[in-house]
Amino acid sequence: MAGGIVVWLAGKKFDILCRWLTAVFIFADLVIIMYLWTSGSQDMAGTGWLVDFNRPWIRRFNINLHFGIDGLSLVLLALTYIIGILSVFISWTEIRSRTGFFHFNILWILAGITGVFMALDLFLFYFFWEMMLIPMYFMIGIWGHERKIYSALKFFIFTQASGLFMLASIIGLYFLSGSATGINTFDIIALTENPVSGGISWLIMAGFLAGFLVKLPAFPFHSWLPDAHTDAPTAGSLILAGLMLKTGAYGLLRIVVPLFPETVPLVAPYIAIAGVAGIVYGAKLAYAQKDLKRMVAYTSVSHMGFIMVGVFALNELAFQGVVMQIVAHALSTGALFIVAGMLQERNHTRKIDDFGGLWHQAPAMGGVTLIFAVASLGLPGMANFIAEFLILLGSFQSNIIIAVIATAGLIVSVPYSLKLFQRTFHENISHDRKMADLNLREMIVMLVMILFLFWLGLYPRTIFSLTNKPVVKMLRYYEQNTGNADNQGGNAFIIQGIQKQ
Repeated sequence: MAGGIVVWLAGKKFDILCRWLTAVFIFADLVIIMYLWTSGSQDMAGTGWLVDFNRPWIRRFNINLHFGIDGLSLVLLALTYIIGILSVFISWTEIRSRTGFFHFNILWILAGITGVFMALDLFLFYFFWEMMLIPMYFMIGIWGHERKIYSALKFFIFTQASGLFMLASIIGLYFLSGSATGINTFDIIALTENPVSGGISWLIMAGFLAGFLVKLPAFPFHSWLPDAHTDAPTAGSLILAGLMLKTGAYGLLRIVVPLFPETVPLVAPYIAIAGVAGIVYGAKLAYAQKDLKRMVAYTSVSHMGFIMVGVFALNELAFQGVVMQIVAHALSTGALFIVAGMLQERNHTRKIDDFGGLWHQAPAMGGVTLIFAVASLGLPGMANFIAEFLILLGSFQSNIIIAVIATAGLIVSVPYSLKLFQRTFHENISHDRKMADLNLREMIVMLVMILFLFWLGLYPRTIFSLTNKPVVKMLRYYEQNTGNADNQGGNAFIIQGIQKQ
């Protein structure tokens, strides 16, 4: 947040300086996270938290500055800063006006996402949840394309309205905690120890689901996403797909499942059905698109369906798959948005029919696009395959029919992925324009994302060794209330086998 203000002021006179300062500020955060990653045990006196910072803030309402970092937060924070740095470098030449304010918005969006991934007080969580919206609204509305004002307003209305439902549930939990324990609190850990039960839990949980499923976005609340992606600048699409959507998945894992252990199993089948509907529907619409960015946007709807299926399978295998899907989707789909942005910047069009035969002019760009396209369809050896395999394996234990339909969704992802590559870089040349291939800066960005996709696909222990304890902890309350603890033994055996590879 402080860096954003510095960058805004610097950008009024020095465009290049504000770009480098933004990268330095984000890199400093990444260094801190990497230090925590390599600095020893997760276990702090048996709590499982690497960092647990708790100070009073608004004493009258028992609101605290309560931040925590465990293995799950650590992975997502590292992803946040990696995507953040890449978004700066990929927009280096695209943004030419009001560069200081643009990079201010990047840093404040990342600050909001950072707060969401660390906040252990629901009031604080909501503060950062809303903090993400305004900078992204400006990013789309000022530096976007075509219908940028319409898309920015649609994005803001959908996410703000759903967030208000979540705020109502947060306030309801605050007063319910007071009536149940005598202490009104927003503390997530304290509320998890005394979960809501009875008829009121349905109403409270519905507010949280509204906020998280719209942000994800889940079918049928997804209509804001294609517009926002299509008209956002490349950095905006990268941050939106790679990070902002994942705050919805994080909320489901961190808040909904632990806080509503009795109610979640009752709604899980219906949300899983919506998830598989999103997988198939998103894939169908992606194949039908003629706008490159809009096609990639609908692939996100399809991939977020796997996250819904995985979360509401309610077992360790599926949860670990969800975490990997969060990371893998951020890298693969984020990279496809970067490719779409580079093609638009060079050719001033996003229509797939306007391309064709670009392989001979830009073989490096074609090669990396092929890698990300096959990653998106779940090619073995890449992180997306690990994620979707574990989600399907976990959902098979929960609901065989859902798992079978979701597996069919993998098949329908093949046509749109291959269409995206073939229609752009092969087929007949429908133009006479010349296009430059990747420059050094763009190639470095692409290679970083490819490296992570292959590394996590071949060595998933990098993530699973960190997220194992948090995942088990989040499932513990559900198991205690449903008696399903014995069903997790096989899952733990498989996860341990993956970690040892």
